[in-house]
Amino acid sequence: MTKPSPRMKVLGFAGYSGAGKTTLIERLLPRLGAAGLRVSVIKQSHHDFEVDVPGKDSWRHRRAGASEVLLTSPHRWMLVGELRGEPEPDLAAHLARLSPCDLVLVEGYRHADLAKIEVWRAANAKPWLHPEDSRCIAVAADGTPPGDLPRFHPDDLEAIATFIQDWVRR
Repeated sequence: MTKPSPRMKVLGFAGYSGAGKTTLIERLLPRLGAAGLRVSVIKQSHHDFEVDVPGKDSWRHRRAGASEVLLTSPHRWMLVGELRGEPEPDLAAHLARLSPCDLVLVEGYRHADLAKIEVWRAANAKPWLHPEDSRCIAVAADGTPPGDLPRFHPDDLEAIATFIQDWVRR
């Protein structure tokens, strides 16, 4: 399983597009933080994206050829890397870039070797990822999943957050 350090636990949220992974993570983050966990998130996208403002200094530096640009202010900072034809780094490389924390929630990397919660929505009419994916440790679904994994309704945020807290502290 992918683990950057013994202190930092890594938990994936896996499911098909439209299952509610982003919304579930967004709703869990305040609860996990209130429980005293320092949480980071890695979101994998299969689409091109811009996190920088076209025309601004950092954008101009990237466009001019910088491999990485770190933009900082009194409120936040961001590191933007340009691949320039190189392959996308794997999950382990991205985990190594993160500052120490208690928990990293990973959205995407569905086939990565890490513990994950499957997020499933009946309206999607997609197959279940488990039991074929033995790395699933729980299911957040609006339907009844096969198998005997712990299961939660996606709106049962307290139960899901408690499950994650217990998993992190094991």
